[in-house]
Amino acid sequence: MRPSERGAFRSRLVWLVLFRTVAASLSLVITLARLLLHPSQELNHADTLSLAVIIIAYVSTVVVGLRLRKGQGGLGDAWVQVVGDVVIATGLVYLSGGSDSPLTFLYSLAVIGASVVLDRRGALWAAAASALCFGALVMGSQLLDGASGGLMPPTRVLFVLGSNSLALGLIAVLSGYLSRQLSATGGALSAREADLQRLGRLQQQILSSMPSGLATCDAQRRVTYVNPAGCGILQVDPTQVAGVEVEALLPGVSVLAPRSPRSELVVGKGAKRRILGLSVTPLEGEPGALLMVFQDLTQLRRMEDDLKRADRLASLGALSAQLAHELRNPLASMRGSAQLLAQDARDDVAQKLTNILMRESDRLARLVEEFLRFARPPVPSLRRVPLASLVTETMDMLRVDPLARDVRVEVTAPEPLPVSVDPDQLRQVLINLVRNGFLAAGPRGEVKVALTRSENEARIRIWDSGGSITEEMMGHLFEPFFTTRDGGTGLGLSTAHSIIRAHGGSIRVRSNRDEGTEFVVGLPL
Repeated sequence: MRPSERGAFRSRLVWLVLFRTVAASLSLVITLARLLLHPSQELNHADTLSLAVIIIAYVSTVVVGLRLRKGQGGLGDAWVQVVGDVVIATGLVYLSGGSDSPLTFLYSLAVIGASVVLDRRGALWAAAASALCFGALVMGSQLLDGASGGLMPPTRVLFVLGSNSLALGLIAVLSGYLSRQLSATGGALSAREADLQRLGRLQQQILSSMPSGLATCDAQRRVTYVNPAGCGILQVDPTQVAGVEVEALLPGVSVLAPRSPRSELVVGKGAKRRILGLSVTPLEGEPGALLMVFQDLTQLRRMEDDLKRADRLASLGALSAQLAHELRNPLASMRGSAQLLAQDARDDVAQKLTNILMRESDRLARLVEEFLRFARPPVPSLRRVPLASLVTETMDMLRVDPLARDVRVEVTAPEPLPVSVDPDQLRQVLINLVRNGFLAAGPRGEVKVALTRSENEARIRIWDSGGSITEEMMGHLFEPFFTTRDGGTGLGLSTAHSIIRAHGGSIRVRSNRDEGTEFVVGLPL
């Protein structure tokens, strides 16, 4: 017997035990009712035997139930139960009046119980055994009654035996058929249930392993499900997302028409800001419900912006290099001429004018050098240095900067983190970024510099409490000549960007009024 068939058989045997319990209970109720209807009669020997038989039925039922509980029930227990049911029914019928007993229906219950646990064959055997027992009981009663002169007519005997045998046979056939159909239906349902469970596990595995976020909401626009990837993208707790308004989770999704082409949404603020590519589809089977599939495009859009910025910087760098080259020679000639004029100046006015010419020529020359440094940054001279020491020394130097006079400065560098960099170039990047932070924070502001480590890069975080960079400024932040400060050349951040890219690193920025501004410089380890 296969494990599945064994489990089904044990289940049916349990039902037989319950069936016997019900049958014994009915017999007990009928016997007690008969005794209560004749209270004047004393409890005779037959009544005592009836109660004993019912108690024995209860005890046998308990014994089989305990065996089933221990996992010991088998085919032999089923046959013992069926035979016991027939014997108990025969005893109760005999004790309650023989052929005229009101308990002859117990044979039918025995047949039905056999069909439940042993199918049609067991039901037919139980019907045959019941008919033989009942026939023997009737014939025995005839012999006993013949001695006392109370015989039933032969036609009456044949009618009683024939009707009971026919009824038991029909019950056996019908109950056997119903049992077989029930078993087949139960097997089919079990198979379908197993298939549904397997499909459910497969669906859950697919939803859990898919990299895209998936969320559903009902017609009232309340979230009903978010898969693990979606919870990770949206940075929400999976146990607290059900029942939340979908607009709180995906702002603006309600205005997107179902089956609309792919759209983009911006969710979160500050460090939690995400750009999502999202599509909305009606959820089948529930009117008004929506299925939303989304991906995190933040890194992709950031890479696209970096590529566009690199293209613009390359074009501007080439223009700046050409312009600087064209300006250097005329500036040198102008300054040389101014020096000659200063030597021949005969009055204070001429001397003053020539000094202005030389000073402005020097300023233009420095600006041209900055153009060249941006356009053609020198190749980094890499050497392995402890990054923590470089950051600490640079910040010690910047603490005495006039811009840092009323600014609270905090430096965190817990581990040395040796990296291969050009110390002078990286120090210039730090100076540019930190001095910009001093300017943005202003008096009584705060600037924090922290050194951290990720999986494959060291990160220098420069944070200021200003938060003055707007979304419109973000796209032009590293472009040359872009500045919001009076007197600035707009080359500091673009030069820092070029240096970090030459090191194979990256520079990121986020800013808002509530959380401040943070530049993150990533250097490969």
